[in-house]
Amino acid sequence: MANARRQQAVVIGGSMAGLLAARVLADFFEKVLIVERDVLPRGDEQRRGVPQGHHAHAILSSGLQVTEELFPGITAEMVTAGAPEADPANDGTWFFEGANLKRVSSATNSVISSRPFLESRVRRRVVELENVVVWDTQSVQELLWDEGRVIGLSTERGRVVADLVVDASGRGSQVPKWLEATGFRKPPEEKVEVDLVYTSRLFRRRDGDPKGDAFRVVAPTPEGKRGGVILAQEGGRWILTLYGYFGRRAPEDLDGFLDYAKSLPSRDLYDMVRDAEPIGPGQCFRFPASTRRRYEMLKEFPAGLLVFGDALCSFDPIFGQGMSSAALQAVALRRALRGKSKNVAKAFFADAAKVVDGPWSIAVGSDLKMPETAGPRSALVKFINWYMTRLHRAAHNDPIATLAFIRVAQLLDPPTAILRPKVAWRVLLGNIWRKGPTLQTETKFDPLISGQWASGKDRA
Repeated sequence: MANARRQQAVVIGGSMAGLLAARVLADFFEKVLIVERDVLPRGDEQRRGVPQGHHAHAILSSGLQVTEELFPGITAEMVTAGAPEADPANDGTWFFEGANLKRVSSATNSVISSRPFLESRVRRRVVELENVVVWDTQSVQELLWDEGRVIGLSTERGRVVADLVVDASGRGSQVPKWLEATGFRKPPEEKVEVDLVYTSRLFRRRDGDPKGDAFRVVAPTPEGKRGGVILAQEGGRWILTLYGYFGRRAPEDLDGFLDYAKSLPSRDLYDMVRDAEPIGPGQCFRFPASTRRRYEMLKEFPAGLLVFGDALCSFDPIFGQGMSSAALQAVALRRALRGKSKNVAKAFFADAAKVVDGPWSIAVGSDLKMPETAGPRSALVKFINWYMTRLHRAAHNDPIATLAFIRVAQLLDPPTAILRPKVAWRVLLGNIWRKGPTLQTETKFDPLISGQWASGKDRA
C-alpha cells in the first residue's frame, strides 16, 4: 500500500475522527466511502449519535494546527462565522490549587465553538472532495474477509469491497469482537473507571461580561470531586458544563444547576451566569470509564484494517483531548500511508500509540488523584501528581510555569516538558517563596519507591 494509490477505502463513522481520517485517505485512494449510521445534518444541528455534542467542546491548539493544515482557511471561516478565537494561556482563567494561574501570551490560539458548529464545517469540507462519498443511515453489519485479510464490509445497502477499512466508530467499536470471531486475538485493554457525569446549560452572553475572557476553568479537588468550565460560543452564548465524579452529579434544573456551580472550589463560574438569561434546558451525559485498546501490542493483525479515534482510545472528556488526539492520529495515518513499510497497520498503531501516550497519561494521572479511582498508582504516577500540585501553585505567580502547563495541556509539548530544568527550577522557587492559598490535603509521595507512569511507559 505504501506510496501507491489504491482503489477504495471505507471509513466506519462520520464523526470528527472519521472525517479527519477520510480527509487523509482521500490523498491516497481513488475513492473514499464514509459509512455513518446517523442522519448527517447539513447544518449545525445536534445529532443523536453524538450525545456529548450538547456539552462544552474546544479544539486544542495542536488539533487546530492540524485541522488548518488539512483544511486551509477553516480557522478564519469559523471565526468569521462567530466562533471566538482565544489564546489558551491568556484569554481566560484556569483555577487550580486555590487560585488562578498567571496569564501569559502563549503565541498559540484555539477556536471555541459548539461541537456541531465545528463538525459541520469539517464535514462540508470533506464531502466537497471529489473522491469522497457519504452513506448515512447505514449500519455496518460485518467485515468481509479473504484468507485472513479484510477486503471490505457489508451494510444494509449491500457489500462494499475496499483495499482498506478504517474503524472510527467510537467507544462502541465492534472490531475486538470481529477479530475474536475470525480467530485473531482482541487487543489488550486498559480501563480506568471514573463514573463521570457532566451537565450543561446555555446562557446568553451580555455586554457586561468580563471582556477578554473567552473561557474559565475550575478544576476539581480530590476531596470535592466537582469541577466545571464555561466557554464562549458562536451565537453570543456561554456554555457552562459542570461535572462530578463518583455520584457528584450536577442537576439539570436551573436552580439546582446554579447551586452546584456555587459549590465548586471557585465561585467564578457561578458569578458568570447567576444573572444571565438561560437558553433551553439542561443536558446530562455519563462517561463511565476511560478506555485504551492497545492494538500496537498485537503480534498479528489483519491486513486491510485500521482502528482510529475513540475506537482506539477514549479519554476522560473534561480534558478536551479527543478531537485533537484524532487530528494527531490523522497525521500518523498519513505518515503510515506515505511510508515504506508494507505493514501499514503495524506502522500506524506504533505511531498512534505515541500520539495517545501523552494525553492518556495526563488524563489517567489526574483521575488517579481521586482515591475512588481504581487503577495502579505507581511511584511515578504519585510523583507526577505531587509535582503537578506544585507546578500549579508556582503558576499562580509565575508565567513560565503557566506556559509549561498550557503547552502540555494543549498537546503541543509532551508531558515530560514540565520536568525540564528551567521549569523545575521555577517550580522549586515558586513553592519556596509561595504566598497564597494552599490545599489542606495533598498527595503523599515516597521518593524511595520507583515505577512507571500510568500508561506503562512514557514514550513522549
